Amino acid sequence: MSAKTQMKARNRNERFVYQDDEEIEKPFNWAQLRRLYNYMKPYNRQLMPVIIMMVIGTLTRLTNPLLMYFAIDNVLDAYKGSKNVGELVAVAAGMLALYAIQWVSNMYRIKYTNIIGQKVIYDLRKHLFQHIQKLSFRFYDKRPAGSVLVRVTNDVNALQELFTNGVVNLLMDCIQLFGIVIILLALNVKLGLAVMITVPIMFVVSSSLRKRIRFAWQSVRMKQSRINAHLNESIQGMKVTQAYVQEKDNMSFFDHMNTDNIKSWNKASALNQMFGPIIEVTAAIGTCILFWYGATLIQNEVITVGLLVAFANYIGNFWDPINRLGQMYSQLLIAMASSERIFEFIDEEPTVAEAGNAKELPAIRGDVTFENIVFEYEKNRPALKNVSINVKAGQSIALVGHTGSGKSTIINLLCRFYDPVQGRVLIDGIDIRDVSIESLRSQVGIVLQDTFIFSGTIRDNIRYGRLDATDAEIVKAAQSVHAHDFIMNLPDGYDTQVEERGNVLSMGQRQLLSFARALLADPKILILDEATASIDTETELKIQEALKTLLKDRTSFMIAHRLSTIRHADDIIVLDHGVIVEQGDHAALVKKQGVYNGLIEAQFKFV
Repeated sequence: MSAKTQMKARNRNERFVYQDDEEIEKPFNWAQLRRLYNYMKPYNRQLMPVIIMMVIGTLTRLTNPLLMYFAIDNVLDAYKGSKNVGELVAVAAGMLALYAIQWVSNMYRIKYTNIIGQKVIYDLRKHLFQHIQKLSFRFYDKRPAGSVLVRVTNDVNALQELFTNGVVNLLMDCIQLFGIVIILLALNVKLGLAVMITVPIMFVVSSSLRKRIRFAWQSVRMKQSRINAHLNESIQGMKVTQAYVQEKDNMSFFDHMNTDNIKSWNKASALNQMFGPIIEVTAAIGTCILFWYGATLIQNEVITVGLLVAFANYIGNFWDPINRLGQMYSQLLIAMASSERIFEFIDEEPTVAEAGNAKELPAIRGDVTFENIVFEYEKNRPALKNVSINVKAGQSIALVGHTGSGKSTIINLLCRFYDPVQGRVLIDGIDIRDVSIESLRSQVGIVLQDTFIFSGTIRDNIRYGRLDATDAEIVKAAQSVHAHDFIMNLPDGYDTQVEERGNVLSMGQRQLLSFARALLADPKILILDEATASIDTETELKIQEALKTLLKDRTSFMIAHRLSTIRHADDIIVLDHGVIVEQGDHAALVKKQGVYNGLIEAQFKFV
């Protein structure tokens, strides 16, 4: 990559540094670990048999070296000339039985910990997805879709190992370590202390790695989030990329991000792998101490050969769980890096929240009032300034003005996608902040300029407006907006499958489907946000005729840059930089020769 390309990549990379992607400089948080455990609590009863089998398996593993100790010193004691074959067979059979019990218990433990772990992951992902659906538009304004996607997929997946095996294995290894220490000290205190003298040294050395490993995995998650954000943007903007022949630049930028990601992963992985060699070296030193000091004690007839063999077995079993605990700690650091990012979303509170005593909005007539509204997307940069509007039920209101004048903001406040900084919005005299959001939005229909079509059939996309609608009602809604004819010309009619965003349909066809979807919902307030912008003139005329009937006794708000579409509105509101500068019907505003008339003349100059 050239120096110039690297500079461009670094500059573009700044676009993907979001507040939620900053590395989290926090110490290891045990409270957060307990919070993760709360997702396992519903399965405590199912975990009990697993824990019992785990304890049985651990006890059998701890018993086997004792049988070897007994067999060597009492059954195979050559110095005493003992050749009791019966006892030898009994000991061998006992060891085989213990191995069989251990195998069965391990199989049961592995199977059911995986089942329970997947249920926990399911619950966590479900909770996260439910929560982000409740978050307000302000949350999504400052985060790309890819950054949100990585939380629900990659970060949740990173917790799978912790929930499927980690927790139970941690308990099993702790029990095994505790049991081995007790047994070693019971067999011979001096030899037990001698072989474990290296353990504190190992912990001192490995603890210095912990913070570095935690931050390394946080960096990996951060860079993966940025890659996902860029991928999502690149896929959605592929037409623009190809139209401006920017494929090479886009690939160079992706390569830059991908290289950063692999470097971060390699660094984290290298730090992670350092635990193994530390434990292996410590184990080797401990083994050397065992055989050197153990041989001395045998020569002095303090211990027997059988006891030394048992010690050797227990020391071998001692370092295995130590190694697994080191890996478990690394796994825990990975999980902490992901859980911090997950809980950061879960702890995010909606900026538009229901009041504690929110009531259901009753069936409305459609009176709408905006009282002295002040609103700002960014602090000290008002998008609306003391806007007041009174709309009677059944009226059609048109909002016009230059881009950024505040038209869409008024609609966003009416749907309560945002709340005003000052003032209030009333429907039938009721402050919309006093009612539940669901009961409000269920009575407001909206057709956006940027129509979103879901993967599925044409029928399912229209039915999205009202899920209990019959097929006949769906057809009637499509006929009302003149969508029926083009639908029937599709290969499977209403059962034609469309992909995400309806790429097999034209822009105008997608808008007609969105129109039918809104009409099917039969709202008392209907919002048309540039709803006819991409429809040909002939189809638009048909829709205008249909709207005369469809909008009867229904309050409507229309945003349109094509002013010919709103000339029959009952009231036209002209906005400029968040302020209402003119208001009235088409004839009155044209006669006034003001801003509205200037907009009309400007359009006709280019016709």
